[in-house]
Amino acid sequence: MKNVFIAAAAERALVERLEADPRFTIVDRIEEAHVLITRTINDVSRDMLAKAPALELVAQGTSGIDNIDVEALRERGIPLVHLPGINANAVAEMVIGQIIMLTRTLPLYARQMVQGIWNRDDCATRHELRHYVLGIAGYGNVGSRVARLARAFGMRVVAFDPYVSDLGETERAPSLDELLRIADVVTLHVPLTSETRRMIGPREIAAMKRGAILINAARGEVLDLDAALAGLASNHLGGLAVDVFAVEPPHHAWPNDPRLILTPHIGGGTHEAKSTAAEVLYRKICEFYSHSR
Repeated sequence: MKNVFIAAAAERALVERLEADPRFTIVDRIEEAHVLITRTINDVSRDMLAKAPALELVAQGTSGIDNIDVEALRERGIPLVHLPGINANAVAEMVIGQIIMLTRTLPLYARQMVQGIWNRDDCATRHELRHYVLGIAGYGNVGSRVARLARAFGMRVVAFDPYVSDLGETERAPSLDELLRIADVVTLHVPLTSETRRMIGPREIAAMKRGAILINAARGEVLDLDAALAGLASNHLGGLAVDVFAVEPPHHAWPNDPRLILTPHIGGGTHEAKSTAAEVLYRKICEFYSHSR
């Protein structure tokens, strides 16, 4: 994303790539900035913003904004632009891929093949996706896209989101507990808020079907990762896929378990998603200045 964006922005403004210069950090130079372009890996705190007296706009190149002190921006009247839904299709495709990998135990077969093991004995015990119930917690841009893709495979799709009134063709679960009770696969797509922080912990995992699969492609803090790993170790969970972590990169001793899929926050990391994000963010910044001058 950044190379596409910088190439376009440099034609109309002075652009400084702080990560390319080891002498400076964002905090060192932010006092001169009129626009701060950031991503979720950056902590845009009240203290940082206080060091930016000339700041006129914050532009987040992703959908989530939980890394930004929005209240501090509001107090100073600094607008925030971001890109909700910009990478929804990329994340949804990865989630569907994880579902297929875990329901068909593909990581185990791939590992065995590398080890020289030819094992077809239990492959006929695996089911096609139309056999499973998919439970989606959070029915925004990503969750709704996952639902459309899953229905194409014949999955029964059930969702829980108290803030979305119309789920279209998707069944509504009356509560998160009910969603967890009936789903064979649960995927998380909620924003990080005070309500959703650690919304899936030991109690919720215990409420899931034995052998169910859990996927987190939302925010790391939504899931109690230790509780999920314990559920996998006890065989209560049949599979776990995690793309987002409370601390990135995470510092963790991971089990050597083929039912565990770990990826380094790459759900939205496709060429199409990043290129589109760069173009849209650049356009939003230009629109801001065209209307404010």
